[in-house]
Order: sequence, then C-alpha cells, then structure tokens
Amino acid sequence: MAAAPEEHLDVLNAAGEKTGVSKPRHAPVRSRTRPSRSEVHRDGDYHRAVHVWIYSESTGELLLQRRADCKDSWPGQWDISSAGHISAGDSSLFSAQRELEEELGINLPVDAFELLFVFLQECVINNGTYTNNEYNDVYLVTTLTPIPLEAFTLQLGICVVMSTRAALLEKESREYVPYDVNGQYGKLFSIIEERYKDNTESRSLTLQKQMNRYAPIHLEPDLTSLSEGDREALGYILKAAIVIDDIFYEQVWNSNKMLRDWLKGHSESSSFDKLKWAYYSINKSPWSCLDENKAFLSTADSAVKLLTYATKPVSGWKGIEYRAAFPLDKPPGANFYPPDMDKAEFELWKSSLTDKEQKDATGFFTVIKRHDSLSSSSLTQLDGSDQTKTKDDLFIVPYSKEYRPSLEKAAELLAKASACSDSPSLKNLLRTKANAFLSNDYYESDIAWMELDSNLDLTIGPYETYEDRLFSYKATFEAFVGIRDDTATSQVKLFGDQLQDLEKNLPMDNIFKSDSISAAPIRVINLLYNSGDVKGPQTIAFNLPNDERIVNERGTSMVMLKNISEAKFKHILKPIADACIREEQKEYVDFEPYYTHIVCHECCHGIGPHSITLPSGKKSTVRRELQEFYSALEEAKADIVGLWALNFLIKKGLLPKSLSQSMYVSFLASCFRSIRFGLEEAHGKGQALQFNWLYEKGAIVLHSDGKFSVDFTKVEEAVESLSREILTIQAKGDKPSAQSLLQSRATLTQPLRVALEKIEHMQVPVDIAPIFGTANKLLANI
Repeated sequence: MAAAPEEHLDVLNAAGEKTGVSKPRHAPVRSRTRPSRSEVHRDGDYHRAVHVWIYSESTGELLLQRRADCKDSWPGQWDISSAGHISAGDSSLFSAQRELEEELGINLPVDAFELLFVFLQECVINNGTYTNNEYNDVYLVTTLTPIPLEAFTLQLGICVVMSTRAALLEKESREYVPYDVNGQYGKLFSIIEERYKDNTESRSLTLQKQMNRYAPIHLEPDLTSLSEGDREALGYILKAAIVIDDIFYEQVWNSNKMLRDWLKGHSESSSFDKLKWAYYSINKSPWSCLDENKAFLSTADSAVKLLTYATKPVSGWKGIEYRAAFPLDKPPGANFYPPDMDKAEFELWKSSLTDKEQKDATGFFTVIKRHDSLSSSSLTQLDGSDQTKTKDDLFIVPYSKEYRPSLEKAAELLAKASACSDSPSLKNLLRTKANAFLSNDYYESDIAWMELDSNLDLTIGPYETYEDRLFSYKATFEAFVGIRDDTATSQVKLFGDQLQDLEKNLPMDNIFKSDSISAAPIRVINLLYNSGDVKGPQTIAFNLPNDERIVNERGTSMVMLKNISEAKFKHILKPIADACIREEQKEYVDFEPYYTHIVCHECCHGIGPHSITLPSGKKSTVRRELQEFYSALEEAKADIVGLWALNFLIKKGLLPKSLSQSMYVSFLASCFRSIRFGLEEAHGKGQALQFNWLYEKGAIVLHSDGKFSVDFTKVEEAVESLSREILTIQAKGDKPSAQSLLQSRATLTQPLRVALEKIEHMQVPVDIAPIFGTANKLLANI
C-alpha cells in the first residue's frame, strides 16, 4: 500500500503573506507514543491556523476541549472548541470545517462559521524548543442550545465540557491555555457580550434614526402612452424583475436570501423585528450603505437552521440548531469569490491561467469558486464533468450556470413579454436578453438595449461592479422599468451630439484621446419599478454598457430617471442649500443646472480613457488596471469632467450663460448630498475627492458663519486641473497614483464635517426610498 502524502504547511512572512515555501507538518518521528513537533514550530516560522469556538445562546456557554496529554504545546489544558493548522493549499474555511469534524465529529456547512478576527500569537514555550508564530483565523459557531456531550465523536484521550465565559478569563490558572483576553483575543468575549445585551430599546431607536434618513416617495407614473401589447408585456417584465432581485441578494453574500426570508417571516413578531426588516429591505443586506457598510444586525439576529445528521444521533435530541452566520465586516468580494480568498491568492492563481482563462476570470459574468467548498456531485452539476481537487484550488463558473434556475425563469418571462409587445425594438431587447441569460453572452442584448426606442423602457441584466470591492470585475444584476418622457428626451439630445467635440478638447495629452467617439443616445424616463442592485441611495441616471468592446465600437447609452431627480432635488438638495450655502448664492441652486449636470455627468462616462495602451505596449482597460480604485475615480471623472464640459458648451454658445455660475453652486450643494452616502461608496468617495481638491485650490470657500460659497474667479481652473489629473491617471492605467489621489483627498476633512453637522442638525433626509404604487397594483392583479 502506498504511503499517504506528507502534509505540509505554508510558511508566511511576518505580515502573514505566503512566501511560496512550505514545510512538512512534522519533523522526523522520534517516539511511537509522542508525536514530534511541527518543523515550523521548531524553526519559528510564521504559519496559519484556525480556531473554532462553539457558543450556546441559551446558556451563554462556550464549548471547551481538553488537549491531549501527549501534545507538545499546553498538554492536558482546556482550550478552544476545535483548532488546527491550515495545510498548504487548503482554505481557511475548509480547514475550520475539517478540524471540527476530525476532532469532535461535527459536520457543519460553511454558513455556520463566522470569522470574527485574525489573531497573531507569538510566544516561546517548552524551554525555548517550541516557537509559536501563528496567525489564527478565529471563528464562532452559534447554536441555540448546547450540543449534548454524547453527540460528539472524540479523539482518543480528548474530552469536552461547556463552560461560562468567565472560566476562560482565568488565564493564570494552569488548567487553561493562556490567551491574553485583555488584548486582541478579548474581542471574542466583547463581541459575544455586546451581541447578547438586553438593549432592544436602544437598538430600536438607532434603527428608527437610520430609517428616518430615507424620505419615502410614492412613484405612480402615467401608463396611458403604453399600447395594449406593451401593457401585457409589462406584467411579465415586472415578474422577471422580481427574479432579478433574488439573484442580487445571492450575489451580495452567500446566506443573504436566507436572512431576507427569515427577517420577513418574523417582521410581525414585534415592533423591533418590523424595524429590522424595514431597514434590511432598504440595504438588501445586514450592512448599512450610509454607515460605511457597518453591520446593523449580528449573527444573533440571523436565520436558524436545523441539522439532524451533523453529529452522532442522540435519543430525544432533534439535532443542531445554529444561526446562519455573517461577518461583521461586509465581504469585499461579495459572493463572487470564496470568502477567505485574498487578492494575492487570486493574482497567483490567475498568473497560471491561459489568456482566455484570465479573461474569463476577470470578466463581468463569472464567479470564482473553490474546489474544496463543493462536493464532487456539485461540481458535476456546475460544468457537466467530474472534477477533483488540484493544487489550483480556484476555478471559474459562468453566471449562466451559477444562477441557472433563476435565469431560466427570468428568460422564460422575458420571452413571453417579447411575444406580447407591440414595439419592435422592445421585442428584440426582450428576446436577446432572454438568450443572454442562458448563453452568458450579453453582447447582442446590450446592442439591442442601446437601440431601444419604446414608450416602455427596460434595463435588465448584470451591469454595475460596485459590489466587487476587491477588483471591480464582477457585475451585479439589476432592473429598471420606466415610461419614456418624450419631451425631456428631445431636450437632452444636444449632449450626445457633442461627445466627439468634447473628447477632442479634453484637458489631457492628445495622444490619449480617441477619434471615434459615438454619440450616446439619451433616454429620459419616469421610473415605474426597480430591483436588484438598487440598494440604499437611489440612482438618478446610469450610463451603460460597461463592456469595453461595445464602448469602443458603439459608445454608450444613457438613461435619466427624471421623477427620481425631481424628488431628490425637492426633498434633499434644496434643504441642504438652505443649511450650507451662503445667502447671496442660494438663488443659484436650481433644478435646471442640477439636472443638466447629471445629464453631462452620464455623457462624460462615455468619453476619456477606456481601452488603453500601457507603457509596456500591452493593451488593457482602465477598469482592469485600476481595479478597486476604478469605480470611485470613474465617478469623480464623470462629475468633474461634466463641469468642465458644461463650461465648454456654454463658451460655444450651445448652453445658456445663465448656467455659468448656477452650475457650480448647484454642484457644491450636490457634493454634500453625495458625501452623505459614505466614503465606502464610490459616488461619496468621488465627491469627497472633488470637494477637497476644489477647497484646497480656493474654488470653494468656508466662511466664519459655517456656510460655503464658490469663488467664481478660481473654480474654472480648479475644475480643469482635477479633470487633467484624473484623466491622465486613467489613460496611463496608473494604479499607485489612483490610490494616492483617493487616499489623500477622498477623506472626511474638517470643512466637510462642518457641512455634514449642519445638515444633520436640520435633519435633512440623506436619500429617498421609492414606493412603487403603480407597479405594486399591477403585480397584485397578475
């Protein structure tokens, strides 16, 4: 019989990064009764391990495991519920699952494990012969009640007990493995203590305050312009939009749909539960968009799952009931990548792929999975072939397979809508989009979307990449259903017609400019319904597609949501101006310049660098090179270049001179509005960058009364200088400069704090929460 392959551990540097070196887990065996210590402990190498704690809600106890007497480290002492090294090539989550099953006989799914923090333990014991330089991923598993001790399958010589947290504080006692509970490891206890405080009243008040930042707005656009066929198609489209919503919940986080259903099902249990559901519905996750993605719920609020076969059966016990866990910090990779994958691991894996595979890995419409997180049967279902775990642990799955059941349902609904519609261009869009959902090729449907000419307007599919905060590669699903405003659409045609001239005169080196910019068709609609990636602050316009192939060939198309813009101006921007703008400039804050700049902002997404040539001669894209800094910088570009473009068009006589001052003051008021979205959000971060740049250049002035004004003698030059800075960074694909610019300027400076405090004092809403009256009536009657 062949010997089992020897297990290795990855050697890390002091910062916790893999060095590319691995060592055998054990040194040569010297005794039959006592295992030898690991080579990494002998040599003092940094390495990684997992700590898994099991906590019982009902008793407030943690499960302790007694270490075997033969252990090299802390023999015979009470320790973590389960722990072990992460073997070379294994993931953290897989290791946590494996250790729990091997040591205690408990088989739990990924959603049972909550990563609380990473703890670096550095110590020397056993008279200097055992050096422990270990990065520990500390996980918590939360059960409703204690697991019966007879349910465990224990290793020889190991036993477990349930204990109150107080017992673990006895670090001077020789009975317990010593942890510095007054230092970083104390977070385990403080998190649990805070989570289970009886503070329902204070949490309710906090949630209500967070809810009050959104002004409810009823949207009931007129449907009389729709033909009979398009009215019938609308019913199927609205149903498809609901399916799209389901996909987005899944994209945000792996157990998000379960949490949604749990909170909704319990929303009538109490006023507190109703508030939890209401605020969750706005954010579409347990993380608050307006609070730098800070969690407003915890795993203690999460869904309860029952596993009847996770352990040995025990007579009279139904099985483990546990909370579906979610992390305190929103996963930067959302649910597009394994939760324990970091950027370095992705880049190392990507470098081993073929050019086509690299394109797929970084493409809009794929997710990245781990082999060790799926059973072989699951892998067979995903790609039609049996797969085994290899050293390259990551692999690519197209959206058409990852979200297959939902996309098949949505495709069927869109096909039915296409059969009903009277509009040739809408019929074509619905047909091609249904095909794209199943083929994962969105090129034809995006062209059809750009050519849409229908009173019933629809945007549906995977587009924006804001949720992917690791690389800004992966697109989230969304749907916008609206009624076209023909009068407003005809009024904004000017901007699309001027794109090539704007590109030609952009404030950047001519070598970076394109001579083939296509005019962006602009459609103005009144929003009827939206779904998917429409969480938190509501968009007032969007410029699509993001696919650089189409941008280069055909340009982009823009959709303006006029009724949303009107609601934000009335309920938010005007009150902000009253709070923050000096009296003599308040008259400049008007809907026309505010709305005109929105139009120009969206147009300016279509000009400037997109596909670029790097100094090495390699062809690339701005998005691919700037990665996580792309979205914020692109939003800042569209904003500031939009101001430059308005000034350019005014000087050409294509826009009225009355805008020359009002556009800057309206922009200033809008700055404060967007920054309130938070500096974790791309638009808020981009606005902070612009405000601080203009303030440093003297174009924005803070007066002694705490109010602001625009210095019209300096603002034009300041706008042009920032436009040049951003455009040049994009043209060069200069990620370090993008990072430096955002880190130095996209911050909450003292002038911004002055403005935000004034707005907070006046209790101005931060954004709106649409209520889709007309759409909901239609859905109720279908």
